[in-house]
Amino acid sequence: MPVKLRLQRFGKKANAFYHIVVADGRAPRDGKFIEKIGTYNPNTNPATIDLNFDKALNWLHKGAQPTDTMRAILSYKGVLFRDHLNRGIAKGVVTQELADARFNTWLEQKGQKIEDKKKRLQSDKQTGMKERMEAESKKRDEIAKAVLAKSALAEEAARAAEAPAPVAEAPAAAAEAPAPIAEAPAAVAEAPAEDQPANAEPAADESGTEK
Repeated sequence: MPVKLRLQRFGKKANAFYHIVVADGRAPRDGKFIEKIGTYNPNTNPATIDLNFDKALNWLHKGAQPTDTMRAILSYKGVLFRDHLNRGIAKGVVTQELADARFNTWLEQKGQKIEDKKKRLQSDKQTGMKERMEAESKKRDEIAKAVLAKSALAEEAARAAEAPAPVAEAPAAAAEAPAPIAEAPAAVAEAPAEDQPANAEPAADESGTEK
């Protein structure tokens, strides 16, 4: 089985860190290896790759097979492109000078892309921080307004509690004076004439006729 270029895992569960190693394809992932040629840290943005370019290129030339992840790393660092150019030189397709010029141009473009990405990430970070600060400032202002409104209500309630209670209205005026004493009962009916009782018979005159 061919020699492989692969990653050997280290680090904590949520913070993995890898060694780039050359190992026998039959060896377990984290087992023995032939040579360590770099490190890979995916926890940064962009990822941090420390690779011995010449050793990686030499192992590729010897026929070592990279894993899928390692192939992406080698492409990112330009090892695959350099190996392709070297094969072209060996076949006489391109000259050494032309291959070197192409590779240097590629390195410049790749470096510029990486720098642009770093600047973009930094700008996005600053923009995000600014937005968070504005949001926090707005939230603080809203809280301050709410506190002021609550304090105003509390002060108003305290003033209302300290103010003297209004004098109770005088009780309803006493009922009107008692009705005037009832009028005296009607005068006793006039008594009958004193000189003659009411039931007295008419007096007869001397001549014997009644008057």
